[in-house]
Amino acid sequence: MSKAYLILADGTVFEGTSIGAEGKTIGETVFTTGMTGYIETLTDPSYFGQIVTQTFPLIGNYGVESGDFESKKSWVRGYIVRELCDKPSNFRCEGDLDSFLREQNIVGITGIDTRKLTKILREAGVMNGMILSGDESEKLKTENGKLVAENSLLEEIRAYKIEKAVESVQSLCKENNGDFKGQRPLGEGVAENANGGCSEGETSPKIANSSSPAPKFSVVLFDFGAKANIERELEKRGCKVTVVPFDTTAQKVIELNPDGIMLSNGPGDPAENVNIIEEIRKLCESRIPIFGICLGHQMLALARGAKTSKLKYGHRGGNHPVKDFESGRVFITSQNHGYAVESETLPDYARLSFVNANDNTCEGVTYTDIPAFSVQFHPEACGGPHDTNFLFDKFIEMMR
Repeated sequence: MSKAYLILADGTVFEGTSIGAEGKTIGETVFTTGMTGYIETLTDPSYFGQIVTQTFPLIGNYGVESGDFESKKSWVRGYIVRELCDKPSNFRCEGDLDSFLREQNIVGITGIDTRKLTKILREAGVMNGMILSGDESEKLKTENGKLVAENSLLEEIRAYKIEKAVESVQSLCKENNGDFKGQRPLGEGVAENANGGCSEGETSPKIANSSSPAPKFSVVLFDFGAKANIERELEKRGCKVTVVPFDTTAQKVIELNPDGIMLSNGPGDPAENVNIIEEIRKLCESRIPIFGICLGHQMLALARGAKTSKLKYGHRGGNHPVKDFESGRVFITSQNHGYAVESETLPDYARLSFVNANDNTCEGVTYTDIPAFSVQFHPEACGGPHDTNFLFDKFIEMMR
């Protein structure tokens, strides 16, 4: 294993050991506090454009299980861990994490002080970073016994920007004629396989679900970078799910005559998606029940006149407390977002339903003039706490 280096936009350099693919990668450096679920993190499209730091010190101990993939591939730009387990142990294990990272061409680094890195990101906020390994690592120089990044490297790091994130993470298949595959019951027809391909008649281990009840409701799922578990949660409750791409028009969705519309999670700045927001605004006028999660929550709020802003270092992990104003209870939730809806900009017909117990940011909105609600966290958490799984039942009742 060769040396690798992490360089932050402020010039800080960490020296460690290379994992995964060798080379150079640039991304927005973030941290997640999840103790488990690293495979779900790596395959969650919401992490597009980001170099992900795991704050939990040991990662990879239960290996890689393709049935836990949230999409057909990994979307992270780079991966940082304190200690990588090279001898995983689990009855479901199909391989080790280092091999998975190499197969996915993800450049990573291990053996650095992730606590120090996390403190930097908490104090300064998320910042761009670069991981160098192999031949690329020779671009660093030493001054007075200290590793220093050349100005050209720092300029390259600082210039990086996440753009067209939703468009870049379309994770499901299109048919040969270019139309997005419509009805795709899990375990039937077209399904994603663990290697990232789509093939007729194949199912992945986690997707197939023979115990799902016969469909009672028709739901259109907008794919902005959707986690697979959203679809699974809907189908186990008797929903026939039609997945449509991000650029589907409101009129086309209405013509499908669904009982409900699900707005999925996804990456990037929600305000960048001007055309999508306009189509969501039109869907609100249709009065079809709507449930939004994460990016879907943010874009629904923008469509209804609210504003969003970027958080200093975001919320990522499986231990974030949110307070439910209706019941007064506090739930532990799984989260992954760098932007939030500004509560004070919500219109009169929008009621704040959940708030983050750590920083009081908006975590949920219920709309009083239309049948719609949304949450910033992930009620479909996998892995993560299932405390708020009941929100899918709330959506079912709204459709009923």
